Amino acid sequence: MEDGLNNRVGIDTKEFLAFTLGAEEYGIDILRVQEIRGYEPPTRIANVQNFIKGVINLRGLIVPVVDLRLKFNLGQADYTELTVVIILNIMGRVMGVVVDSVSDVTTLTPEQIKPAPAVTSSLDTDYLLGLGTIDDRMLILVDIDKLMTSPDMGLIDGVGFGA
Repeated sequence: MEDGLNNRVGIDTKEFLAFTLGAEEYGIDILRVQEIRGYEPPTRIANVQNFIKGVINLRGLIVPVVDLRLKFNLGQADYTELTVVIILNIMGRVMGVVVDSVSDVTTLTPEQIKPAPAVTSSLDTDYLLGLGTIDDRMLILVDIDKLMTSPDMGLIDGVGFGA
């Protein structure tokens, strides 16, 4: 009986990779993260949205790269030694997102995840799972699957990046 309870607690908790964009901290499901790489300027592709920085060659696989700072209208990014590309695997597709930095992997219980407030912001709340609270820290939890597969991204079945 006790084993069942411990397994239930383990199932209810979720791990998120925490990263920064500007002054805010965000989190995405760690199970979608394939690897984290240092930023290298990608090869630009003509006629794509400005937030699609281009493509990189990842061990023979051509991977589209999205700058989340530009996607969320957070201003122009400064690419520094802390800037990284998080390589994601979503629906069998490999894609990258540029973020200012990554900090850690955080485990959250359902009680630590609050619903996203209905406010007008640059980040459409359709792409939010909620807000994760850890002591005095708050993570904006992004539904990375929904965001990266949204039609406006053009990464799944569109703009030459489809499967």
